[in-house]
Amino acid sequence: MNVELPFAPVDTIIRRNAGELRVSADASRELATRIQEHGSELAIDAAEHATRDGRKTLMAEDFGVERVVDKTDLELPVAPVDRIARIDIDDRYRVSMDARVALADILEDYADNVARAATILAHHADRRTITEDDIETYFSLFE
Repeated sequence: MNVELPFAPVDTIIRRNAGELRVSADASRELATRIQEHGSELAIDAAEHATRDGRKTLMAEDFGVERVVDKTDLELPVAPVDRIARIDIDDRYRVSMDARVALADILEDYADNVARAATILAHHADRRTITEDDIETYFSLFE
């Protein structure tokens, strides 16, 4: 699977949760991959919701979002999130801008949760660096 999400914003999200810990490039890459997989799954569910409503355009409410944040408040860029949303859905669907921003917000919250847990795992292992293993351990324990 080609990762559409740039690693830099994912690294920034991990670092804002890491405190004094360092972050390995592999940790950022692993989290970016997991974010993309999660986003694609959410888009499939949103497309099914839109289809039930007789629409071909995904809307923010298809992702369970009532209020869409300002995209400038997000670390994750909207264009790659749009590509993530389209990975596993039929080309006949469109993704509204509000849906893109809503999905970016959901994925950023998801990344923050994983990064917080990875920080705890790195501390528990008495390491000064968050590694790919911390991200993988989170998913083996909590998902």
